[in-house]
Amino acid sequence: MTPQQRLNALLELVSDRGNVSIAEIGEALGISAATARRDLATLTDQRLVTRTHGGAAALGAGYELPLQYKIARQAEAKTAIARATAALVSPGDTVGLNGGTTTTEVARELGKSERFIRADGECGITIVTNALNIGYELSVRANVKIVVTGGVARRQSYELIGPTVRDTLDGFALDVVVLGVDGLTSQYGATTMHEGEAEVSRHFASVGRRVVVVADSTKIERATFARICPLERIDVLVTDQAVPASFAAELTSAGVELVVAS
Repeated sequence: MTPQQRLNALLELVSDRGNVSIAEIGEALGISAATARRDLATLTDQRLVTRTHGGAAALGAGYELPLQYKIARQAEAKTAIARATAALVSPGDTVGLNGGTTTTEVARELGKSERFIRADGECGITIVTNALNIGYELSVRANVKIVVTGGVARRQSYELIGPTVRDTLDGFALDVVVLGVDGLTSQYGATTMHEGEAEVSRHFASVGRRVVVVADSTKIERATFARICPLERIDVLVTDQAVPASFAAELTSAGVELVVAS
């Protein structure tokens, strides 16, 4: 495990449990108490955790991990979801992508796919995004026309939010919108941590002919703070594991196609 991977794992541990002791960190990550203390000091200096007597605590309930610390979470699942999602996109489509680690994997899969390489050298796919990191990565792909909305950047997620995003999206008609979410339930539909990002994702959905939600199994039947859209607005859910039978029935009732990536 590299130092960065260890910090990722430690921050995820604190975020998931709320409070952890040095002993718990050592047991969970297989590191010494001295290493645990040094890593906690690093995360504390970056204002990502709060030190406590004998351990550390998350900054608050519903704390959102910064994007760079989410990269390793459910990595294999997100790669599989990205491949399955890319298969739903046709050459020539205009695709909307919000920000997040799963949609970033979708963007990478679309960017490298030979299906979107045209013999005449023209762009084989157009991608509209409010995520700065996705725009940056795809800007070097000659086969991709990349459009980045305006807006105010959130440093936690690299997403642009605010009325400028809405004004930009109002000028487009998108074939497919791919939305990363933090939670998906029958009661609240698709949800996320931040209300500004929820508003942007909701507007993406409003200008998309087809809405695809990408969510690994940890997001299923979990609700977070800000609502994006109800299940009925979603056309396809792409996830990595079979969902509970009761939730599958609710998806069917709402008209949502379920794709389980392999």
